[in-house]
Amino acid sequence: MENKKNYFHLHLISDSTGETLIAAGRAAAAQFQASHALEHVYPLIRNRRQLLQVLDAIDGAPGIVLYTIVDRELADIIDQRCREMGVPCVSVLDPIIELFQSYLGSPSRRRSGAQHVMDADYFARIDALNFTMDHDDGQLPADFDDADVVLIGISRTSKTPTSIYLANRGIKTANIPIVPGVPLPDRLMAATKPLVVGLIATADRISQVRQHRVLGTTQGFHGDQYTDRAAIAEELKYARALCARNNWPLIDVTRRSIEETAAAIVALRPRLR
Repeated sequence: MENKKNYFHLHLISDSTGETLIAAGRAAAAQFQASHALEHVYPLIRNRRQLLQVLDAIDGAPGIVLYTIVDRELADIIDQRCREMGVPCVSVLDPIIELFQSYLGSPSRRRSGAQHVMDADYFARIDALNFTMDHDDGQLPADFDDADVVLIGISRTSKTPTSIYLANRGIKTANIPIVPGVPLPDRLMAATKPLVVGLIATADRISQVRQHRVLGTTQGFHGDQYTDRAAIAEELKYARALCARNNWPLIDVTRRSIEETAAAIVALRPRLR
């Protein structure tokens, strides 16, 4: 008999974009596999009028309330109304801010969206993202030595989404497909700056992903060889040998999320952190 999931409302109130809150909420909810969170996200809540509308909505669909509101008056309103409604609520950042204040011996500025300031780091991330988009799928090989990371791998090993995720952390990333019998660009072989990382997965996993890709291809595309497990195994064998010959590290992405793959890549090169 199939297990039925319980559903609950998860209300996320933020005075900024809500990214921090969403990540925290999903990380906690993921620990309860028998239950599924129905997310209600309320970003950019910065005044009493906005907040009261949100609290009225919560009253109509009670559940867990998480918030990142730095304005103390607004935070107090949330706490009071949630007590009145009998709804549990937690300020996600308060315990962390208090810990920082205790250790650093100084109060926080309590400024909404402080992590999204358009400073040098912000523009470095934009520059990295532009570089990464320009160097997707082996494009502009002349610039490979300007990359921080170059990802190589056979088709459908998550090179592009991993590259974009790294770029969002300010890491200039290029990616190049490995095709048996097709040599990698000379500029890559001569590059000295970037960390070159090979991405692999099981033949079964790649075949499964490629089958979905085939469904969206144009008429006349022949996908038998593309999805054949034996052929994919040969591609993987070629990729492994290529990386071994050049002493490039390999990461198996079969059971890794994009975030986990990116973390493993950063760990290979500490100066990227």
